[in-house]
Amino acid sequence: MRLNTLALVALLSGALWMETAMAIEEPKYEVLISQPPFELRVYAPTLIAQTFVEGDMDEASNKGFRLIADFIFGNNLAVGSDKAVKIAMTAPVTVEPQSSKIAMTAPVTLEPQSSHLDIAQTKLWRIHFVMPSQYTLATIAKPNNSAVTLQELPRKYFVVNRYTGFNTMARVQEKTNDTLAWAQQQSLKLAGMSQLSRYDPPWTLPMFRRNEIMMEVAAP
Repeated sequence: MRLNTLALVALLSGALWMETAMAIEEPKYEVLISQPPFELRVYAPTLIAQTFVEGDMDEASNKGFRLIADFIFGNNLAVGSDKAVKIAMTAPVTVEPQSSKIAMTAPVTLEPQSSHLDIAQTKLWRIHFVMPSQYTLATIAKPNNSAVTLQELPRKYFVVNRYTGFNTMARVQEKTNDTLAWAQQQSLKLAGMSQLSRYDPPWTLPMFRRNEIMMEVAAP
């Protein structure tokens, strides 16, 4: 059953990426500090579609991806219409561990990242896609599935650690710890949970994969 589920996710994600591979949009940001593989970035305001799911990192990623892909593929209602629309895929797809269960209400408030958060023990995750920049909360189609919500994010600062390869829980934990250490060296104050952002389709060779651990920090 697990293999069948993983195969379905691979096919679905492959279809999404194949259709949009020539025009994948990424969120806009400016680099303030660059010490490879680390950067301090400031991101422009964005609109995201998000869902909260339980399980380990792989289970949550797969389930969350399917829920949001279902929304952008057409399980939605266009503004001022009784029809569905298709929304373009963007990059990255982001998974974010949560330190405790969060009620499905608005607004969603995140507790600051704990430096001792054990990813292997995390059982609640937020999965989100950035929506194409042409949309606002007022103009984008609304999800039919209440498990998927839309949220506008303000301008934010992130410490980012970029790397290649596969993402095991042990590797994500290692990269998270490295990112936290660099942020502390830069005297930056953490302001949110760590995030794993993945930019590539599932068939990408490990050495060409772009992964980023992102930690929100207060404005320097």
